[in-house]
Amino acid sequence: MIDSQLRTSGVTDPVVVGRMREVKREEFVPESAKGVAYMDRAVPLGDGKYLAAPIVQGMLLQEAKPGLDESAIVVDGGSGYLAELLRPLVASLKVMSVEEALAPARGGKKVDLIIVDGAIEQLPDSLAKRLADDGRIVTGMVHDGVTSIARGRKSSKQVVFMPLGEVGIPRLSAFDKPKGWSF
Repeated sequence: MIDSQLRTSGVTDPVVVGRMREVKREEFVPESAKGVAYMDRAVPLGDGKYLAAPIVQGMLLQEAKPGLDESAIVVDGGSGYLAELLRPLVASLKVMSVEEALAPARGGKKVDLIIVDGAIEQLPDSLAKRLADDGRIVTGMVHDGVTSIARGRKSSKQVVFMPLGEVGIPRLSAFDKPKGWSF
């Protein structure tokens, strides 16, 4: 995985590679999927949840550039793997389900970094409000059905994203834009 998937795709940060070497992916999938935990595709976990391909989580973590003095949120796509990769790289970590991320923010300390373990069409206000000014967010983005890694920064109460490269990322349909008519 390290040599054939991560490094060949540009994931070379020694901290990221080290964490991905240490945390065993097979511990985050059902018994029946342990043999495919390292394949270069998402592993279905059931109930519409996935363990994203190693390259996706490596790219998300590398783009996030976490700091040991930072607070972070991981919106978990269902496996818990990305949160375990990130945990020792930040001062504090909160892991949220998709449903928790969509719930209204209730004050509290804002975080420096949010990583969404999946692809979204839109960032809900409830999640953007949890991000400190000048805070960063790294996620998969869906545009016209194509997923890519995107990095965003919060400025003047809005988050602006920059797409970084197309890659197959499991879609989190709860973050889809409402469907409607357009002329």
